[in-house]
Amino acid sequence: MTESIAGVDIPDTRLVSEATALVRDAAPPLLFHHSRRVFLFGMLQGERRGLKPDPELLYVGAMFHDLGLTEKYRTENQRFEVDSADEARRFLISHGINGDAATRVWTAIALHTTPGIPEFMAPEIALVTAGVETDVLGIGYQDLDPAEIRAVTAVHPRPDFKRQILAAFTDGFKDRPDTTFGTVNADVLARYVPGFERTDFVDVILGNAWPE
Repeated sequence: MTESIAGVDIPDTRLVSEATALVRDAAPPLLFHHSRRVFLFGMLQGERRGLKPDPELLYVGAMFHDLGLTEKYRTENQRFEVDSADEARRFLISHGINGDAATRVWTAIALHTTPGIPEFMAPEIALVTAGVETDVLGIGYQDLDPAEIRAVTAVHPRPDFKRQILAAFTDGFKDRPDTTFGTVNADVLARYVPGFERTDFVDVILGNAWPE
């Protein structure tokens, strides 16, 4: 039977079922519920914007977007977004989905913390970011029907979510601080990791090897 939340159908397919199981096994409840909300809010924002994503691809993008914060899927030298995107692509290829479809999901995840670009790209890319922005930043929150928001959070609650997601971000990349250069992630480490010093873009330009 197809599960429906806030009028959004969760695709009843093997791909979606196995993606759900993988993320449920690897991620804590905080990230699992967040990722499901990202899909649901992404779909709802898509309806509002007139965008028609492939629901399965959007689901995988949403569910895998934070896997790079987990112990199982994080690396030591890549941005967590790339860790997440790489695993999503491996998962899709293992299910016979490659080419443009896998690239769209990879890009959706890799760019989900890069504002101002995804909204101009394919629906799956735009709506992973839209779902993240709604759930984490509150962008687009007031554009949604309050009844839809209540329906989503009844199934996937967010107790103390703001504090807990910031803690998850901090834990997820505090051991690879250089990967936060030029990203919003540096804001997290600047707030929560004593002694963290941002790499300054201007200093990089002025101090590089060019002689002038």
